[in-house]
Amino acid sequence: MTATLIQSPDRVILRNISWQSYQSLVSDFESEPAMRLTYDRGTLEIRMPLDPHETYKKLLGRLIEAATEELGLEIRSLGSRTCDREDLQRGLEPDQCYYIQNEAMVRDVEQSDLAQFPPPDLAVEVDITSSSLDRFSIYADLRVPEVWHYNGQTLTLYQLAEGAYRVCDRSLALPRLKASDMVQLLELRFPKQPSLPAAGENSVVRQFRQWLRSQLEH
Repeated sequence: MTATLIQSPDRVILRNISWQSYQSLVSDFESEPAMRLTYDRGTLEIRMPLDPHETYKKLLGRLIEAATEELGLEIRSLGSRTCDREDLQRGLEPDQCYYIQNEAMVRDVEQSDLAQFPPPDLAVEVDITSSSLDRFSIYADLRVPEVWHYNGQTLTLYQLAEGAYRVCDRSLALPRLKASDMVQLLELRFPKQPSLPAAGENSVVRQFRQWLRSQLEH
């Protein structure tokens, strides 16, 4: 069947796309790291994130990485690596993803097959303009234990339980971190009140480290 095309300012949606065509596009877009592909049983969404999206996802990634350093945890950072399984006919690219609890299992694995290895322990979703596809159901099918979702205003932490995600106030992979604490730090960089000055990214990370160290002392 011929693919149908739907376009919007930041995304393109193609229908009736085969798994093989999806895999070919994943390879073709390796040189375009900003592109995000979501594949759901024949429907392909290609997103082209704008600057705010990339800034938010990078800062969240830096905070997660800083937390693992301060907590003495090993981590394998995989950025926006493609998470897919042919048997499910579903796949996506997180904004950031990490192995933390299962880091040792994949430390020496060059390219892990999610049909044989566990999925990343933590994925980050920055969703300033909502995806047209249900990415959370894809994450659930892939059995990603934890997803952080940030919409530019609110950070919500989700944990997988009985095949569905539920909101939690504290991270599973990084139990010292609560959503409310992280939001306060993000607001240093992106104040809700226009009259307040915005802090630089390095300043936010430094303040986050200082805050976390103070928590560890108690």
